[in-house]
Amino acid sequence: MNLHLLIKGVAILTEHILIMAVKKADQDERQFESSLGELVSLSQTAGGTVEKIVTQNRQNIHPATYIGEGKVNEIKQLIEEHNIDLVISNDELSPGQLRNLGERLDQIPIIDRNQLILDIFAQRAKTREGQLQVELAQLEYTLPRLYGQGLVLSRLGGGIGTRGPGETKLETDQRHIRRKIVDIKRRLDTVVKQREQYRKRRKQNNVFQIAIVGYTNAGKSTIFNRLTDSVTLEEDLLFATLDPLTRTIQLPSGFKTLITDTVGFIQDLPTTLVASFRSTLEEVTEADFIIHVVDGSHPDRAQHEDTVKQLLEELDAHHIPMLTVYNKKDLIKGDLIPTSHPYITISALSNEDLHRLIQKIEDVLIAKWDMYELYLDPSEGKALHQLSMESIVKEQKFDPHLNKYVVKGYIRKEHPLQYMLQL
Repeated sequence: MNLHLLIKGVAILTEHILIMAVKKADQDERQFESSLGELVSLSQTAGGTVEKIVTQNRQNIHPATYIGEGKVNEIKQLIEEHNIDLVISNDELSPGQLRNLGERLDQIPIIDRNQLILDIFAQRAKTREGQLQVELAQLEYTLPRLYGQGLVLSRLGGGIGTRGPGETKLETDQRHIRRKIVDIKRRLDTVVKQREQYRKRRKQNNVFQIAIVGYTNAGKSTIFNRLTDSVTLEEDLLFATLDPLTRTIQLPSGFKTLITDTVGFIQDLPTTLVASFRSTLEEVTEADFIIHVVDGSHPDRAQHEDTVKQLLEELDAHHIPMLTVYNKKDLIKGDLIPTSHPYITISALSNEDLHRLIQKIEDVLIAKWDMYELYLDPSEGKALHQLSMESIVKEQKFDPHLNKYVVKGYIRKEHPLQYMLQL
């Protein structure tokens, strides 16, 4: 019998899930356990309850059924014993594997890790652009698997793995799906051009931009909210934030900058999703500075860091100056040995630590920027205002003997106001 939860007065059907996973001979034990733990968290984020986990050590994944014959029979028995509604594979399943498993498991719904991630994104996309990007990713992922899923898709009712295009029964018509993909790409092109225009205007206005990135559930949104006094989704769930949100923050010197919260990264992110979210992730590539938030208390902290760095490299954003923020210091056991520099260790829930973070951001920028000292006439009010808005001013005073403003501070190497330093 399925469990019904009551959330805000609405009955939510919680699916009972069985996870199946193959540990390959060349796979590290710790990495395998981490991957499994992450899949459990993803299942819970999607609204399911993991009842059983079935694993098998194999040299390679079985080409026909993913796992071996004996394990297939074991899973079939567990499905009956635990009223399992959905089987989720830890690895991507081919169309043939989906078809064969569906036949062997009496057509019970079967999805893989990628489809689960796509499903969570479908739940959490709020903006029209985000929804279009998710739908495109789902359609492109589903299209080559239609034959493999066959009867299984026809029996899905609207639970995990069926949100988005699954609800419209598009799987029955490949031509319809292809037309839909073309249409979504056309609409996304329009949205992307609008976003590009917006970014161009920000660049033309020399607005400094910071992007917050990090592994999912590292605490990015909590830091973003506390720094900007805004209210976005803060949950102990994976992918709590999907659509990018931009706000203004002010550094101790008074320098104002835009800061953007981005979607959490994750290992083995579906390639269709990375491609579809390229325009959203371009908020990172267009940034002048990156804050990389890491859950300092997580046992797989190093792997999470590496995953984010690898994705930044794929986005060609690895050259952007970065500050690593090891978050959740109140939960860290033992000494934390940082693997990235510059860095700071904080708790996003501590006001004192947030003040330290703001100061650290400014200190890192100062270390990378050019120092200047300028003498400006009283008539040069516009330049004075520009410097206060677009550089870090550490000292500003009027010298009556010189009848000039003396301004000392730091400015980006490539900033247009650099010409004033040559005068």
